[in-house]
Amino acid sequence: MPGIDPVDLTAKLVRCASVTPENDGALEILEEMLTDAGFDCAWADRGGIRNLFARWGKKGNTRCFGFNGHTDVVPIGNEADWTMPPFGAEIKDGIMYGRGTTDMKSGVAAFTAAAMDFVKNSPPDGSIVIAITGDEEGDALDGTTALLDHMAEQGERMDVCLVGEPTCPDTMGQMMKIGRRGSMTAWIKVTGVQGHSAYPHRANNPLSAMVRLMDTLASHTLDEGTEHFDASTLAVVTVDTGNPATNVIPASCSAAVNIRFNDAHSGASLTAWLNEKCEEVKGAFGVDIDMKVKISGESFITPPGALSDLVAKSVEAETGVKPTLSTTGGTSDARFIKAHCPVVEFGLVGQSMHQVDEHVSVEHIRQLKAIYGRILRDYFA
Repeated sequence: MPGIDPVDLTAKLVRCASVTPENDGALEILEEMLTDAGFDCAWADRGGIRNLFARWGKKGNTRCFGFNGHTDVVPIGNEADWTMPPFGAEIKDGIMYGRGTTDMKSGVAAFTAAAMDFVKNSPPDGSIVIAITGDEEGDALDGTTALLDHMAEQGERMDVCLVGEPTCPDTMGQMMKIGRRGSMTAWIKVTGVQGHSAYPHRANNPLSAMVRLMDTLASHTLDEGTEHFDASTLAVVTVDTGNPATNVIPASCSAAVNIRFNDAHSGASLTAWLNEKCEEVKGAFGVDIDMKVKISGESFITPPGALSDLVAKSVEAETGVKPTLSTTGGTSDARFIKAHCPVVEFGLVGQSMHQVDEHVSVEHIRQLKAIYGRILRDYFA
């Protein structure tokens, strides 16, 4: 493929052991290349996290297409379980192996290469923004939010944005994301009265209350789904007592639930529902219940329209597959961008992300660059 080789760039990025919050030189590789290609680059670092902002073209009233992605990766786990070096970017039978090959250094490499080639070969009447964070896989407190804060301070903007996360479940071109479910976690502690298990009437077993509460929450149907979203889900993810003795009723126990919710709810409405159920159990069992909630993101959707049509047509032209418009999966940094401009996500097949021997087809990386390049050509046509 002429121009910047996205496979070579992916390999360079994978060889950087950029496990959140470390950067290990990954963003510096991109900053040097983008600067050489005529992009104005700036660092939007915050909280010890490196974040790169790059813009080609004039800042102002011209059309601006944005790309967003991340170079940080999850830990490798037990290195002995890997059959290929986790940061080696070795290629075997057309497959590149390494942490971040799928999620999502290949996506970053593909849109960076596509953008650099595009501005060199057919400079557009407008501008292109590339915003890359080193804090997507962690708490995401100082990543894309820091980039958006930097843009606001500098008077920068994007009219539309494409996030290069892996979005296809099985085959290239299969799916794009036009929204995401909300996500929240509730940590619940029930406190009763400790006592001897042979004399339960002298104690107040917090486990009885917790079992009732967890059953109430887990068996409740939150909704049946909405126009663009599947049904919301609640999962009990842990129940802990820390009690090694079988003849002791514990004084307290803890649990946590994770809710993935659609646009029929908000984090606030679900928090109110959880509080209501806690109060019901508290009154029925005479225990104390404390709850702490973290809302990682609200549900959102970019309604099908010009942006999703643009991306879908480019995907179909390059792959022969018309992508399904989906809101499935976990959270992504699109949840932050949706307040700035319309945003969609499209990227590679994500089957091996976060797994041992994470890998990507090198042909898919080249195909992804071609898709991103076509999107830019059609957007600025």
